[in-house]
Amino acid sequence: MDLEIQEKTALVLGGGGGLGGAIAWSLANEGVKVVVADISLDAAQSTVATLLEAGLKAFALEWDLGRLEDIDSKISAIEAEYGQVDILVNNTGGPPPTTAHSQDAALWAKHFESMVLSVIKITDRVLPGMRERKWGRIITSTSSGVISPIPNLGISNALRMSLVGWSKTLAREVGNDGITVNIVLPGRIATGRITFLDEAKAKREGRSVEDVSKESTAAIAVGRYGDPKEYGDVVTFLASNKASYLTGSTIRIDGGLITSI
Repeated sequence: MDLEIQEKTALVLGGGGGLGGAIAWSLANEGVKVVVADISLDAAQSTVATLLEAGLKAFALEWDLGRLEDIDSKISAIEAEYGQVDILVNNTGGPPPTTAHSQDAALWAKHFESMVLSVIKITDRVLPGMRERKWGRIITSTSSGVISPIPNLGISNALRMSLVGWSKTLAREVGNDGITVNIVLPGRIATGRITFLDEAKAKREGRSVEDVSKESTAAIAVGRYGDPKEYGDVVTFLASNKASYLTGSTIRIDGGLITSI
């Protein structure tokens, strides 16, 4: 199937991680020029090296999302290299496991800036160009915690939920400009983040990581953790012309983990 996005420019935030890297790979395979941004330049370059070896188009960009003052210069660098951003994939790192109560205000503020405000401001920076061209895709990766809050991820549950409300509102505002705005949320996809969370839970509860993983797998309808590629391919479809009538939605890529309708 031709997704009709060859030579589009995509910015993938968090592209050095498991989910971001899979998204970058899937988009690049469709002929998209991919900018891989990550707080770790080494991680971003690792993703890009894999893409370049396959003859795909990509370059790495070191980007600390907590530094809001860098947004304009980072986007300007992308525009100089590949042109204006057509596809924006907002994929941020998650905060440490915490309760929802008794957290310092500075911790809330730190993660609000890097997880929420950065996404909003980066989107604001690329939207005018999308509106001029009457085409754009804004896809924000959150967490299954926005549907079913995950125990001991209080900050993550709260902040990611705010992005859902923002995304739904924005979809209504820019839909007539040929721009779609959607949320994707992973269930338990086999990435370093999930390994970290399983290890943290095992330590907290005095159990083995294997036991925690087995318990989690039992709750998934398809009986396994997801492959990052499966996540990346759904994001790429949402970025395509084939998904031009799909906006304001929250797409669960969870193997049936979330039990609510």
